[in-house]
Amino acid sequence: MIAFVQGSVAALAPDTAVVEVGGVGMALQCTPATLAGLRVGEPARLATSLVVREDSLTLYGFAEDDERQVFELLQTASGVGPRLAQAMLAVHRPDTLRRAVAAGDEKALTAVPGIGKKGAQKLLLELKDRLGAPVGGPARPPTGPASGAPSPWNDQLHSALLGLGYAAREADEAVAAVAPLAEEQAADGAQPQVASLLRAALQTLNRTR
Repeated sequence: MIAFVQGSVAALAPDTAVVEVGGVGMALQCTPATLAGLRVGEPARLATSLVVREDSLTLYGFAEDDERQVFELLQTASGVGPRLAQAMLAVHRPDTLRRAVAAGDEKALTAVPGIGKKGAQKLLLELKDRLGAPVGGPARPPTGPASGAPSPWNDQLHSALLGLGYAAREADEAVAAVAPLAEEQAADGAQPQVASLLRAALQTLNRTR
């Protein structure tokens, strides 16, 4: 098993990072929050999980070991594959998922595209004794300066929403809805955080359903 990948970031796409390791470019599927913390040309260390299928080998990358652990635990529930597990981590941090499962919070799970009410109820039952208690600790590392930065926050956010299955019109509306939040973050001197904007956008989309 490949436990982690460490090297220079060679390329970034809406859902993928390419990390050069020993002259080989390793493509890793990542959440928007993980991608937001990476910069082309800068060193990175990502925890990884290798998903083996009959016709493919897919490497998933995570900013934290805890995310990788939760990603793998989520897939022990019936009906949860790597894509859905990654979508759950795109919407919620690991400890948020732990709290939601511990509290039986259906609403938190139905905020994830692809999970309906019945699916949320089933997941709450299956995951109750698997995720464990919140571990606390620091949140994801903040996004650094924009040297070699990926596309602007609105492009990243739009692509992330499309990747989660929303229509282009829905993605456009959600990006517009969270623009004031992004402007507020920028006014404080910080680069807009795609992770927090994605969560806000998903809450907006959930309210309009």
